[in-house]
Amino acid sequence: MESIPTQPWPLWRRIGFRFAFVYLVLSFNPASFLEFIPGAYGVMQVLFSPIDWLTAWVNKHWLHIADPLVMPNGSGDTSYGWAVMYTYLMLAFVAGIVWSIADRKRPAYHQLHYWLCLLLRYTLLLACFSYGIQKVFALQMPFPNMSQLATPLGDFLPMRLSWMFIGYSTPYQVFSGVAEVVAALLLLWRRTATLGALVAFGVMLNVAMLNLSYDIPVKIYSIHLCFISAYLLWQERSRLIPFFLLNKPAMPSVLFEHQFATKWKRISRVVAKSLFVLASMGITIVSAMQYREQVNAEIVKVLPPVKPDMYQVEWWVQNGDTVKTDYANAAHWKDIIFDYNGQGSINAVDSMFRIRYRRSYFAYLPDSTGTTLAFRKFATDSAPLFTLQLQLPDSNSMLLKGKINADSVAIRLRRMHRHFQLAEKQFHWLSEANR
Repeated sequence: MESIPTQPWPLWRRIGFRFAFVYLVLSFNPASFLEFIPGAYGVMQVLFSPIDWLTAWVNKHWLHIADPLVMPNGSGDTSYGWAVMYTYLMLAFVAGIVWSIADRKRPAYHQLHYWLCLLLRYTLLLACFSYGIQKVFALQMPFPNMSQLATPLGDFLPMRLSWMFIGYSTPYQVFSGVAEVVAALLLLWRRTATLGALVAFGVMLNVAMLNLSYDIPVKIYSIHLCFISAYLLWQERSRLIPFFLLNKPAMPSVLFEHQFATKWKRISRVVAKSLFVLASMGITIVSAMQYREQVNAEIVKVLPPVKPDMYQVEWWVQNGDTVKTDYANAAHWKDIIFDYNGQGSINAVDSMFRIRYRRSYFAYLPDSTGTTLAFRKFATDSAPLFTLQLQLPDSNSMLLKGKINADSVAIRLRRMHRHFQLAEKQFHWLSEANR
C-alpha cells in the first residue's frame, strides 16, 4: 500500500491549496520539459490557443492593458505576459470558489499536493539548471563589445548596464551559474530537495531583485520562480521554523517521500527520472557546449581586409562638396567601429540603421576580392542598404566611395587604435588607493 498522509487539513489550507493548485498548473509551461522532442513546440501552440483567445477576450473586456497585445519577444514582460498572468489569477479565483463549494466535504488533498509539489520541484530544477548552465559557460551575458565600450555610460539603459556588469567578469558569471546549478542538483534528489529549494529561493530572489532594480524584462518569470521556491519551503515550515528560529530539533521531511507499493511503479519512477536527467539536463549541457564553441569561433572572426577597430571620420565628400563633421548634429557620422564577426556601429543617430544608445548599428560584409563593403541593417538581410568601394591607402586608413541613397560620397577613415581600460580586465590583490 502506498504511503499517503491521512491527516485532515484546516479550512484555510484547503481553500488556499485549491487556488494555488489551479493557478500554478495553469502557469506551468510543459514546453520546458518537452522542448527536446521534435514538433513539441507546435503541439503546445495548438493546445494553448484557447488560453490565447481567453486572454485576449479578458483583456478586451476587463483588463485593457494594450490593444493589440504584444506576445513575448525576448521580453517576458510584454502586455500579453501581464494579461495572461491576470487571466490565470482570475481563473484560479473563480475555480477556487467553485471547487470549494463543490468539494467542501473533502478533508485534505494529500495526493494532489504531492504531485503539485513534484511538478513545481522539477519546474524550478529545470529553470535553475538551464539558466545556470548558460552562466557556467559564460554565454548569457557576453563581454562588452567594442561598440558598447565606445558608448558613453549615461546613454545605456539600466538593463544593458547590468548585463555588461555581469558580462565583464567571467568568474562572477560562472560563480552565479554554479549557484543555480547547485540548486538544481540539490532539487534533483528527494533528500536534498528542501536544501535545494532554500538555495533556489536565495538565488532567484537575487535574480528577481536585479530584474526589478535594473528594469530587466523578465520580472514576471523571476517572481514566479521565487514564488515556487517559497511555496515549496512553506510546505516544510513545521521543520524549518524549529530548526532555524527556535533552536529545536526538526523531524525528517516527508514532502517527497512517497513510497510506491508496487514494483512496476518503483521501476517506472527510476526510469522516468533517468530519462529526464538524460534528455532535459543532458541535452542542455550538450547544447551549451556546442553553442559556446560557435560563439568562441564567431566572436573573434575577422573579415579581411577590414581590421576591427575604431575609425575616426577624417573627411566626408558628398556630391563633390566637402562636408564638415558637425559634432553638435547627432546625424553626422563622427566615428565608426568595425567590430569582429561583421558587426559594427557609427557614432551617429542615422535612421537607416538600428539605433541603440545613440549609436547606429549595422552589419558589414566585404566581397571576396576585398574591394567592396556591403552595409546591412541586419546580418540576415538579403539585400544591403548600400555598397561602397573599399580602398586601403595604408595600414591605418580606409577610403569608402560610392552611393548612399541618391548621394555620391567619399569617406576617409583614420584608424584610432582606441584603447579601452575596461577591456583590460584588471585585478589587483594590492591596491594602495582607490582607482
